Amino acid sequence: MQGKVEICGVNTSTLTVLKNEEIMALLAESQAGSKRARDALVKGNLRLVLSVVQRFSGRGEPMDDLFQVGCIGLLKAIDNFDLSQGVRFSTYAVPMIIGEIRRYLRDNSAIRVSRSMRDSAYRALTVKEKLLNEKQREPTVEEIAQELGMKREDVVFALDAISDPISLYEPIFQDGSEVLCVMDQVRDPQNTDDSWLDRILMKKAVSELSGREKRILALRFYDGKTQMEVAKEIGISQAQVSRLEKGMLNKIKKNL
Repeated sequence: MQGKVEICGVNTSTLTVLKNEEIMALLAESQAGSKRARDALVKGNLRLVLSVVQRFSGRGEPMDDLFQVGCIGLLKAIDNFDLSQGVRFSTYAVPMIIGEIRRYLRDNSAIRVSRSMRDSAYRALTVKEKLLNEKQREPTVEEIAQELGMKREDVVFALDAISDPISLYEPIFQDGSEVLCVMDQVRDPQNTDDSWLDRILMKKAVSELSGREKRILALRFYDGKTQMEVAKEIGISQAQVSRLEKGMLNKIKKNL
């Protein structure tokens, strides 16, 4: 958004800003049926919409689209504002604009999340913003959970569910020709291509053993039993178990 002057065909550098007294007078006229006053209110509050839209600049959505959605929230605020409440119009309009943009982002998310999970997430975001204003610091997950009457884990899961996905090939660092991607940071050194191949070959080798050999293998190397314990369970001698085990291991090595 930096340096951008035009959005949705509107030159933002020329937008007017109405005083609170002017807004209240126009709201009274608009609610009395004046289309001219309603249009003047929209034009006089486009900077307010723009300031809210800038909060969502990192969501990967076209800013023109978010600006249009924000204007819908502004229109709803104009039509539903209660003059008798004695509050500033911006105090009422900003949450309306934010809510409209969040609904749009929720409904257009790349990952489908259940409605109950999304509702919990946006309630948590609302409480987070409220606590941030009250405490003048980033609230903890515990504070958000306590305010909502939810478990800490549920708040974490809900907020994670609406996080924007990123590509494994998303660059996170670049120094000349060297580029570091997300995949370079989340790679599992234990589950490499070689280890997967070894497991596949081992599974194939074991599948070629007889039923009794497989049972001995399981008792000896999965359950950790001694040859004597295996012999007693199967009903053969310890010497037979030793001979079968040796032959079984040689067969596996040959198949590998």
